[in-house]
Amino acid sequence: MQIVNIHDAKTQLSKLLELVQAGGDVVIAKSGTPIARLIPFAAARKKIAAPGAMADQIWIAEDFDAPLDDVFDCIKADAA
Repeated sequence: MQIVNIHDAKTQLSKLLELVQAGGDVVIAKSGTPIARLIPFAAARKKIAAPGAMADQIWIAEDFDAPLDDVFDCIKADAA
């Protein structure tokens, strides 16, 4: 692991990225305090499911879009 300050990281970014690409990692520090870490990129392992992939695994009730007029009947008019 190599620690560099922000100024050096800006001026040597290409070199640092080559180091990371080779499998190393770099810590960028501000006034000696680590604030960021450059590591090799790893693609996400889990793939996003295609549209329709959950067919026959979920269902929507026939009345899912029925009016909800009576939902607020529990609120008393004098409470307002």
